[in-house]
Amino acid sequence: MSTVTDPRSESTTDEHTVDLAITGMTCASCSARVERNLGKIDGVDAVVNLATEKARVSHPESVSIDELIATVEKSGYGATVIEPEARLAPPKHTPVARADLARRAIVAGALAAVVVLLAMGPWSFPANPWLQLLVTTPVVVWAAWPFHRAAFVNARHLASTMDTLVSLGVSAAYLWSLVTLLTGAGQDGHYYFETAAVITAFLLIGRWLEARSKDEGRSALTELMDLGAKGVAVQRIDSRTRATTEVILPLDELQVGDHFIVRPGEKVATDGRIIDGTSSIDTSLVTGESVPVDVRSGDTVDAGTVNTSGRLIVEATAVGSDTTFAAIVRLVEQAQTGKADVQRLADRVSAVFVPAVLVVALLTFVGWWIGSGSATTAIGVAVTVLIIACPCALGLATPMALLVGTSRGAQKGILIKGPQVLEDTRRIDTLVLDKTGTITTGVAQVTDLAAAPGLHPAAVLSAAAAVESGSEHPIARAIVRRAQDQGIKIPRITDFESLPGSGAVATIKGTRVTVGKSDLFDEVPPELATLERRGTTVFVGWERKARGALTVADEVRDTSGDAIRALRAEGLQVWLLSGDAEHNATAIAATVGIDAEHVIAGVRPHDKHDVIERLQGEGRVVAMVGDGVNDAAAIVRADLGMAMGTGTDVAMESADIVLVHADLESVPRAISLSRETLKVIKQNLGWAFGYNIAAIPLAVAGLLNPMIAGAAMAMSSVLVVLNSLRLRRVLPDD
Repeated sequence: MSTVTDPRSESTTDEHTVDLAITGMTCASCSARVERNLGKIDGVDAVVNLATEKARVSHPESVSIDELIATVEKSGYGATVIEPEARLAPPKHTPVARADLARRAIVAGALAAVVVLLAMGPWSFPANPWLQLLVTTPVVVWAAWPFHRAAFVNARHLASTMDTLVSLGVSAAYLWSLVTLLTGAGQDGHYYFETAAVITAFLLIGRWLEARSKDEGRSALTELMDLGAKGVAVQRIDSRTRATTEVILPLDELQVGDHFIVRPGEKVATDGRIIDGTSSIDTSLVTGESVPVDVRSGDTVDAGTVNTSGRLIVEATAVGSDTTFAAIVRLVEQAQTGKADVQRLADRVSAVFVPAVLVVALLTFVGWWIGSGSATTAIGVAVTVLIIACPCALGLATPMALLVGTSRGAQKGILIKGPQVLEDTRRIDTLVLDKTGTITTGVAQVTDLAAAPGLHPAAVLSAAAAVESGSEHPIARAIVRRAQDQGIKIPRITDFESLPGSGAVATIKGTRVTVGKSDLFDEVPPELATLERRGTTVFVGWERKARGALTVADEVRDTSGDAIRALRAEGLQVWLLSGDAEHNATAIAATVGIDAEHVIAGVRPHDKHDVIERLQGEGRVVAMVGDGVNDAAAIVRADLGMAMGTGTDVAMESADIVLVHADLESVPRAISLSRETLKVIKQNLGWAFGYNIAAIPLAVAGLLNPMIAGAAMAMSSVLVVLNSLRLRRVLPDD
């Protein structure tokens, strides 16, 4: 784990890395411009992420952070340094911008409906066009203001984006209608107020959907930090009385060397070493291990893990950014950088398309004025060019397909976060699966029960459940639950004694019965010892001899085997990553049909992340499926991240796709839906661009008028919507 030597940058020899929060970006052209301008500085390498509104910049020592910020500001955007401490705090989530877009979309939609009714209805009266003007004006001036403002900012820096196209299209339709109405030329013509209003409403809805997807993606770190401890009970020695007292402190005031208390059910506040007490620690947050680990004095514990039973006193060995938990946060954040977004295609083309349209419109005006001798005719043709080039279909291409695709997915238990998740689904060739909670149920259960010759298995279970009824250990609870499920009456015990880290002993009807690890017995029959290879095994016996054994492990989901075989039949290479012991992971893999060479056991969160990165480095396109916090960094690092909906919130928030149903059969369905949605988006974009490329020459030639241009523009939008609606039939009904 790298350490931060500068409060504003991470240093490796002469190169530093700093994270910047970027404000004012509205599309991929914006992030590309910031990235490009930063990259012009010698020795600087920048990756700007539009979804997270952050930039990770590597720079030599000779380039100051102030210079980097100044470069961003000269590009027309704001920049501030993300301090290391702020990175570890829950990110502030402010949905103000999203709410503003929603308000504008609702108002624009309602008013646009009125304008369409006035313009298209079977009535004609003198005040009609004036009413259209009255209703359309707030749509164009107020509702469409975000587009106009962004277009103006880009124009100041001699640049253009999708906002420029929208602003020009809406303004052209509105101003043409306004001039026609004020000059009285509209008696035999047509007004295009409804065009301006409808375009604004549609595109605001698309922009709102986009903003919502970004906000959902940014909430991953908030959910992750919410899983950490909020406060800590620290031991303090009174300087006068020398008495030891407990003081509740905020987590950020904890220091290395402090002794803090962790009671049963509490989360471990920070990385540390146990100096007193014994217990079992649920480490699934960090390691993914399905069965709690027994700990005692001298053992280490990680921040965010949960104390399940005894009281512990822990000495803090790392705090803040140096903890394992903080490392997971950094991995999630770093892996988010550079996520692809399918809408970048439209924004990249628009950067060239808009200036080209402006030049074509200007040349058209000049050519027709010279050729016809009429400025009025020339203006009409030039405005037709602008209207026919308005990117209504272009703006609808992605959000409409995404809306239909995600709605269909939700019906089938597949939640797609946004368009950025679809880029690499067509080329996915490797699928990496977490074990606990993904292939398996994630709940500890008794999977095997064996008895020595001459003893009935029910007697073994009865004795084990009786002794374990005095313990709160998760393994003990699993054994007691198995006995209860089988209707076995659990005998009463006396003289219960816990053996920390080993097991427990109690008296049943005068016999001292031991339950625990094999080293508690002098003799373990071979037929019982074989169970140790199948999972976490506890032995039951008396008189120093083991009389029975029970294996506690995760149970494989009923659908896992069929789903994995189906994925392999599609040509996908399936891997299993797990924090469990190797014999457990290998046994599970064999059960569901995963090759032994594709099993990696005993992995920690950064190991999972690194495995994904290594596979990608080999040229593979990787999908990761998991359910725990320990999977979050790997899920985000993967080209396609999937989380089981029964897992932790952070896994679901970090994933590109959430599988609501707790089975792997949803995985092939999710991949199919993602690929089809991406295919439709590309078809929509192809049509939108193709429409403009074909229609603009007709407009330049004077073969169209604004009314035909408006109709063609509306038809292009209808075709995009109809094509998107085909996604409702992608996944067959059960």
